[in-house]
Parts: sequence; structure tokens; C-alpha cells
Amino acid sequence: MAKSSPSLMDKLVSLSKRRGFVFQSSEIYGGLNSCYDYGPLGVELKKNIKELWWTAMVYERDDIEGLDASILMHPRVWEASGHVEGFTDPLVDCKSCKQRFRADQVDTEGVCPNCGGELTEPRMFNLMFKTFMGPVEDEAHVVYLRPETAQGIYVNFHNVREAARQKIPFGIAQIGKAFRNEITPGNFIFRTREFEQMEMQFFVKPGTDEEWFEYWKARRFDWYQRLGVRKENLRFHEHAPDELAHYAKRAFDIQYKFPFGWQEIEGIHNRTDFDLKRHQEYSGKDLRYFDQESGEKYIPYVVETSTGVERLLLTTMVDAYSEEEQRVVLRFKPQVAPIKAAVFPLVKRDGMPEIARNIVNGLRKRFRVFYDESGSVGRRYRRQDEIGTPFCFTVDSQTLEDGTVTVRDRDTMAQQRIASDQVLPFLLDKLQLD
Repeated sequence: MAKSSPSLMDKLVSLSKRRGFVFQSSEIYGGLNSCYDYGPLGVELKKNIKELWWTAMVYERDDIEGLDASILMHPRVWEASGHVEGFTDPLVDCKSCKQRFRADQVDTEGVCPNCGGELTEPRMFNLMFKTFMGPVEDEAHVVYLRPETAQGIYVNFHNVREAARQKIPFGIAQIGKAFRNEITPGNFIFRTREFEQMEMQFFVKPGTDEEWFEYWKARRFDWYQRLGVRKENLRFHEHAPDELAHYAKRAFDIQYKFPFGWQEIEGIHNRTDFDLKRHQEYSGKDLRYFDQESGEKYIPYVVETSTGVERLLLTTMVDAYSEEEQRVVLRFKPQVAPIKAAVFPLVKRDGMPEIARNIVNGLRKRFRVFYDESGSVGRRYRRQDEIGTPFCFTVDSQTLEDGTVTVRDRDTMAQQRIASDQVLPFLLDKLQLD
């Protein structure tokens, strides 16, 4: 029987490990399921995605402030939010193969989809990771690893508003770790137990929430063009009434067409005043906003945008991946590419390596670049194509004569010559970093 060719996901998993994007966590010990480490290129790609989001959300606006709330919070926070009581999934186990499934994802009546064995009765399973604060491990000292970053924003609503002297409408943005003890994680880094969220909560006057909901829905969809994701691979999915979370008045997902189907990469939710009302009730603190113009006091409504860094990393890699006759190329948008430029001496003699290293040293003050002098120049180009480097600069014999270098474009493979002292301005123009 002929072997089936590897799927796109198999190819991406292999490339991710081989080139240093993503590694299995604790791999030398057999790995830890659904936990991953991000290598030299992975950390750069994550950093660039986060910076692009932060720039759009915070730097380019005067009505959104940044926050970095603690991962560990008072247990009452999670009682108020509903996570202690309601953040659960129905769980079933196979009595034969011991495989575990979410009950709502098993189609067959009481039969294991893996081996055909008998399944246990469903039991509720809380998705929050629980630990203890202090030396005593009892119920009085229980704390949780946060399952989302949004609650840190809500409990700091007045702190941020007063410190930043903001008036409604305004937002609070945060990038931070969250943890969910998922029963059925999978599809590489799409669903993991430890992940990084990029969330923004926009506080508005009740009655204006629908208008702001539509605004942020359109704004967030458009942002993916800045990330470099092709528009034809994106779509909206509206939550039906039976899909809505307990806090949501309306909800839309931005979905991406992955090799394993259309899946959510960002949620836009109208959370009404649910969260602030609950925290006011459980904390006993007045979380109403005093509107000086109207003289009203009210609890603001919240429009939320929420996405995951790891999902966007996977999205950009899937969207950028291309196989051509003689090469594999990641067509990252230059702004998010892990390595912005590579510099090569054509040969390791005649002073070419020294000139190339001087160029590299001048570029490294601004962004991540790579120096390579091993193998044929064609092979070096292919290595950079595979990791998505948009531009390669080669020092050759003509450089010794007139001080110019060859610039090779990743996408078109076209080459041109520019003065060696114009490499930095060339990159700044192409990367739009200034």
C-alpha cells in the first residue's frame, strides 16, 4: 500500500520543530500533552504579533489604556464571574481504552469513538487549574490560575479610569497568560492548556452598546489585513441564542479556514453590565460611573474583543505556507516575519565576510537579522525562504568594486543592487518600522 502524503498540519509541525518555531514541552521526558515551548523563531513571531496588536489597540488610540493584571487573584473574583460554578464541561471516560472525551462531542450513544468500548456516565469537570496559596493545602487557601485575563480588567476598572483620567467610552487592553484544563486539546497549538490572550474591554454607556459592538466587529476584522492574513480565509460566525455565553447579549466569532476546518480565532462579545454588576455585588464596592455631563450614575456596558497569541501564530503560519517546485516558503508579511533580513558573503575570502558582518552589526540595533556564510548562496536563500525572511543581502565581488550589494526579494525572487550604506533605509521603508 502506498504511503499517504503528509498533511499541511504535519508539514507545519515538522517545520516548526526543525526550524525553531515550536517545540513540544518537556520533550526529553516524553513531552507534556498540549503544552508547547516557543523557540528562537517562535518567540520573535509571537512578539511581532503582540506588538502589532498593541500598536493598533493602544498606541494609535487615545481612548484605550494598557494593563498587566496578576495571574493569581482573590478566589471571590472567580465566584463573581461564574467560573467556580459554571466553568465546567461534561466528561465521559471509556471503560476499555481509558480515553477521555467531552460528552457533548461524542455522537454515539454510550459508545467510545476510539475503540467502541462502553462509556461512563457524564460527570462535570471544572476547567480551572486549582492550587494553594501559603503553606496549608486546604479549601481556605485555594486559589486558581486565571482561565481568562478579562476579570483582571474589570476589577481594575476604576483604578485605570482614575489614574489615566479617562471618560466613558474608553477601553482597557491586556496581553497575558491564561490557563484552562481542557479535556480535549488538540490540533497542534490551536487549543492548549496554557496560552496567551490579547483582550480589550471597551466600557460604554448603556444604550450605545450596539453601535460600539458593530464598530469593534468591523475594526477587528479589518486588522487581520495588517497581520497579513488573506481575507478570503476569514469569515464571521454569529452565536445563536443557544450558543451564547451566560454573560453575552450578542457574540460574533472571527473564524479562519484551517486545514481542519473553519475555527474561531477571535471573539467579539457584548457582555452588557454583567461583569461589573457581579463584582459590585460580591465585593461590596460601588463600580458605577458618574457621568459629569448628564449627572447620571450607571454601570457601564462592555464590548469585548478577545484573541489568542498562539492561535494567531498558527493562523499566520498556515496562511503564509506555500510549496513551489523547488522551495517551501513562508510568505509572512514583513512586519511579522521573525527574521527581517539575512546577510551573506558570497565566499569566505577577499574581505567579504567582514563587509557582511559590518552590515549585520548596523542592522541589529533596529531588528532581528541573520548572518550565514555556509553552503551555496542558493541553499542559503532556500533556508531563509522556509522561515519567511523577506529580504536577503549578498556581498559579492562587485561590492569590492563599487560598494553595492545584491538584494533578493523572498516572494518574487527578483534581485537588484543597492549601495551597502542604503541597506538600513531600504529595510525601514519596506518594513514600515519608522
